This record gives sequence, C-alpha cells and structure tokens, in this order.
Amino acid sequence: MIRRQLAWTALAAIIPSLAGAQTIQDTNLHAWFMYFGDHPVNDRWGIHLESQIRRANAGLTWQQLLIRPGINYQLNKNVMLTAGYAYVRTSPYGDVPAKTAFPEHRVFEQALIKHGVKKVALQHRLRLEQRLVGTDRWEMRNRFRYMLRADIPLPIAPSKGKPFGIAIYDEPFIHFGGNRGIRYLDQNRAYAALTYKLTRSNRLEFGYLHQYVPQRNGIVSEHNHTLQFAWFSVAPFGRKDD
Repeated sequence: MIRRQLAWTALAAIIPSLAGAQTIQDTNLHAWFMYFGDHPVNDRWGIHLESQIRRANAGLTWQQLLIRPGINYQLNKNVMLTAGYAYVRTSPYGDVPAKTAFPEHRVFEQALIKHGVKKVALQHRLRLEQRLVGTDRWEMRNRFRYMLRADIPLPIAPSKGKPFGIAIYDEPFIHFGGNRGIRYLDQNRAYAALTYKLTRSNRLEFGYLHQYVPQRNGIVSEHNHTLQFAWFSVAPFGRKDD
C-alpha cells in the first residue's frame, strides 16, 4: 500500500504537465446497505428518513456513511417536494485513496414526479445539492442530479399483495457554479434490481449499481461495481401498516 501511494504521488506530480495523458482506471467492489423512508404525517406533510452504510473492498472496509433527513410536501398525487440536510463521511478506498477520511455537510431540494405507462411505474427525481466539503480545506460546491427510474412488475406472486418486480434507473450528477473542477460530470449511476413488496408500505431491493466517477483532478476515473441491499418504507406515522 505504501509503495502504491508513493507511486501515485510521483505520477500525480508529472501527469498534469503531459498533454493527452491517459486516464487511470480505478476499479472497486462495494456493498451498500440502505434505508429509505418517506413517512406521511398527514395528507400533505411527511418526514424523509434515510441512512446508508457504504462499504468498500467487498464490504470489508468503510467507504461512506450517509445520513439524510428531510421534510416532504405532497403537492398532488403525482408530485412530492422535499428539502433536507445530509451528513456524509467518506473514508479512503480504492487504488488512489484520499489522504484521510473527510466530512461533508449538504443541503438539498428535490422534486419527485411519478406516473405510469401501462404496467410500468416511472419516477423522475430532480435534486439540487449545496455541498460543504471538508477535504484539504472547506469548499462550497453545487450539484444537480436527475434520476429516471422504472419499476416493472413480474408475474410471480407467492401470495396476494406481495409481488416481485424489477427496478432499473440511471442518474447523472452534474457540477455547476464555482469550484466546479475541470469536468461537468461528477458521476453517473446505472442500476438494476430485483424488488419484493413485503407489505403495502414496505419493499426490499437487491441490486447491482455501476458507479462511474471521473475524479475532479482529471486523471483518475473510478468504475465501482456495487451490490445494493435496500429497504424502502412509506408507512405513515401513527397508523398501522397492512
């Protein structure tokens, strides 16, 4: 590991002066364990509760911890607005790791738009993030994210009300404003999963995510192969779920 870090330090010092230098490809295997809760309090207002444990090296070491609470407002049956805060702590991982673990404080605003095409449920999620990132120094960054997701039911129903399905989505992240770095694309996530509806309000997912991250230095590009285990809940507070 020490040799690898010394080699990277030397390489980082000389590559910026070379025109047309080839990008370094950093490939990792991750495992993410996640909870997403959108819990109605009444017909309009609700609470978003989210936590993610992200592990590197096939789940053996830390990659990230993410905690993201928020407030939901149901504009109508198809549109939900959310604003909230996220705390993120990123640990060193991969062939070209960060020097040390670093924190991030994030404010976000989003709109979630749902509609259907025949039996396929579609979601469009548009999210703005204002990020205070504490690497070598605290730095403000801005990012826009757009996710298009499709949920497709499968003709498998071991019991009534508990169907299986397939979920797929793609989500690009775009830098904008000051401190953007040399690239507009922050990352892209492509995902496919098997879903299982436990109850009317609770769903489990097991899937695969390919995360492409062209790092801000313009030298390294990550290809992170990620297994995801997720629990989604829309159970209302104060009411019994079926």
